[in-house]
Amino acid sequence: MSTQTQWWLATLGRTIVWARLRVREAGTAEVFDSDGNTLAYDSEDTARAALMDAEFVAFDGLDQEDAAARGFVPGEIVPPQAKD
Repeated sequence: MSTQTQWWLATLGRTIVWARLRVREAGTAEVFDSDGNTLAYDSEDTARAALMDAEFVAFDGLDQEDAAARGFVPGEIVPPQAKD
């Protein structure tokens, strides 16, 4: 099974809140949120819209100005990592 993983973030003061968006081969998507919930969506577009409604931004789309507005500089943070 092939998936595409994207990291999204939101900031609450100096706290960074992460969410992981996975797009499945079939075009469906799921978001693993900071509360440990996995939310299923019928498409990547629907999942992205839900993240944007919750004021998340795509981590890979942040430029220096966007990062500074959120209180950090590019390269200062990295998405969460785990072996499984």
